[in-house]
Amino acid sequence: MVKRAIVTPDKHFPYAEIPAVKVVCKAIELVKPNIYIDLGDTGEWHEFSKHKWRGRQKPPLEYLIDGFDRDVKNVNAGMDIFDEALDKVNCKEKYFCEGNHEDWLNLMVDEHPYIPQYRVKTALKLDERGYEYYPMGKYLEVGKMTFYHGHHYAGKYHTAAHLRELSCNIMYGHHHDLQQMSAKKKDGPIGAWSIGCLKDMSHEANTWLRRRKTRWSHAFAIVDFYDKGRFTVDVVQIIDGKATVWGQLIDGNK
Repeated sequence: MVKRAIVTPDKHFPYAEIPAVKVVCKAIELVKPNIYIDLGDTGEWHEFSKHKWRGRQKPPLEYLIDGFDRDVKNVNAGMDIFDEALDKVNCKEKYFCEGNHEDWLNLMVDEHPYIPQYRVKTALKLDERGYEYYPMGKYLEVGKMTFYHGHHYAGKYHTAAHLRELSCNIMYGHHHDLQQMSAKKKDGPIGAWSIGCLKDMSHEANTWLRRRKTRWSHAFAIVDFYDKGRFTVDVVQIIDGKATVWGQLIDGNK
């Protein structure tokens, strides 16, 4: 029996590319996955960012709470979009792999332990939503594939770095680009997949880049698992809010 997973990379709500998000939701309704894997950085979490107050004095906590609550509301609204599509196809096996942006919430609670409601698992209502939670540094394994956010190994050829350091099949986001690399092992080949992002790539949503060019791409992955944990990977690229899945054009602009 084949079990099918849809895997989504960095969305950075409220800065997600909505047509790309709609493509994924329509793909969910088309392929009817058994498994959904969120690779993290689901929120931008600007109000929790360790960078926001760089070079300035951070105000007292009571002046930050409204911003925290706004972030939590926006990211939950984004997750609701995906969960609605998953509910339509009765996909119950769901995983959340925490990203480095999510970890900013945990760091804020570590600094202010009297606001535990902002821990990621609580703020995103992951138990209520039915997600199994994988915090920073913990790898999710499904069949012979490993999943996590993607922040451990960087560099121009980060897929090669992941294969060299982890020696396993690995899929991740974080870098916002598309890369695939294979390597050989004694018992057969392994691969690494970087599957892009679903974030708005405009300058307005990424002012910190100061108009630098990127190699980012909108994409998601469909992974089919069959006997003995083996799998096939289909990385679906989204261009201008459109993609093809199983020969069918999906238009997220409608």
